Amino acid sequence: MWDAAGMASRASHIALANAYDGISTVVADLDDSDLQRPTRCRGWLVADLLFHVLCDAQRALVALASPAAPPATVDSVSYWHAFPGGTGNARHAWWARRSAAAFESPSGVVQLWADTAPAAVRAAGSADPTSFVTTQGHVLRVADLLDTLTTEAVVHHLDLVLDLPGASLPGPAATRIATATVDALLGAAATRPAGWNDHDYLLKATGRVPLGEPERRALGGSAARFPVLG
Repeated sequence: MWDAAGMASRASHIALANAYDGISTVVADLDDSDLQRPTRCRGWLVADLLFHVLCDAQRALVALASPAAPPATVDSVSYWHAFPGGTGNARHAWWARRSAAAFESPSGVVQLWADTAPAAVRAAGSADPTSFVTTQGHVLRVADLLDTLTTEAVVHHLDLVLDLPGASLPGPAATRIATATVDALLGAAATRPAGWNDHDYLLKATGRVPLGEPERRALGGSAARFPVLG
């Protein structure tokens, strides 16, 4: 029977699988021309952004094989405070673009993703739900690690489909984790304006889509906190 920690880890594992399966569904049948369509991430084509998310899946495999002693230094929310943006992001963006371009064709990134993402999900499902791991200089519980990976995957899934008409959107289990993360980052005082669905909310809260003046009025003082996640 699952205890509370086990249930949390199981939910996090299901959400990660949902997130990565969603991206796989989007890119599986794209040809090289579609993989060179623009995304919401400045300077990145679909293949470039997929390579970035692929790096997250690879990092997950390393982290899940990197046990650490407690206590945790961050959780699934405070983890994001360590990424304020700036020149480091620009350097990574350029590196990812050049790395993706090194493949013989854009579809090579898809093939590597198709091998790596399911492996990361399997490793997550086998991880001890009570254990701690380390990644990027932080120590965190396995469930929190998985939630950070899910949140990033959901946001980037929305980035991927900018110029892919008819592409599927992130699944419900993954989206719940991402919206819960944004809720926590914004704080209890923030109230989502009427008419925003979950994906609208994520696009606004991450700065992908700017707030309109009516939305700013509806958010009140909380509008100053947008975006909460880059």
